[in-house]
Amino acid sequence: MTDQSNTAVTERSAETRARILDAALSEFALHGLAGARTERIATAAGVNKALLYYHFDSKEKLYLASFEMIASRVRDSSMAVFLRESQTPGERVVRAALNHFDRIVGQQEFQSLMHQEMIRAHKGESNVLPVLVKRVFEPLIIMHRAMVREGIESGELIEVDWMQMQLASLGANVFYFLSAPVWRMISGEEPLSSESLATRRKAIVEFLGQAIFKDRQHGAALAAKVFADTPMPAIEGDRVIFGRNV
Repeated sequence: MTDQSNTAVTERSAETRARILDAALSEFALHGLAGARTERIATAAGVNKALLYYHFDSKEKLYLASFEMIASRVRDSSMAVFLRESQTPGERVVRAALNHFDRIVGQQEFQSLMHQEMIRAHKGESNVLPVLVKRVFEPLIIMHRAMVREGIESGELIEVDWMQMQLASLGANVFYFLSAPVWRMISGEEPLSSESLATRRKAIVEFLGQAIFKDRQHGAALAAKVFADTPMPAIEGDRVIFGRNV
């Protein structure tokens, strides 16, 4: 075979692998590792089972590969916020919180898989979570810790435990989405509608602008800037967020 032919074969193989991973991601997010079926994955990817197993010789390895793929996207998106130049540490903390909120809305497959893996980890079944912690979460936590400490040392951020600031800025997002059924029952409104999500993401930014900065006027100005130049991600029709169509 010529070099050109080899390149074409390699490209087709990469495209097939990518289709399989995308199909597997959707299947595992909906049904979990135990409930997922390779027949459905192969059909969705437009391949036969033999070709699927040529690229991934077991369902477990396909599960890990699809999880690593989406986790890498999450890590890269978060790292891009931390590494932005010409911004103060405080502004990056606010941007990280907004990026996290938007990620929950836009990366539902990842949220679903993480929820499943947390349950499996509590049962002692997960061999994926340790890999994700090392490759994804540990680097992000190290970056967040350094960012908060830099802001405190510079006098921009209030002097608090760095981990508490991370829990306050990111944990509130998780609590809002997980407790959506309760809010729905209490208020009679849909907390996961586009309108409610737009209101909540703005409130998150405004709150941090007032809560974590020594100079609240400075914090409010940065919060307004972050919100203004970070449009809300589009929500596809019939998008499922934590088990709810929006």
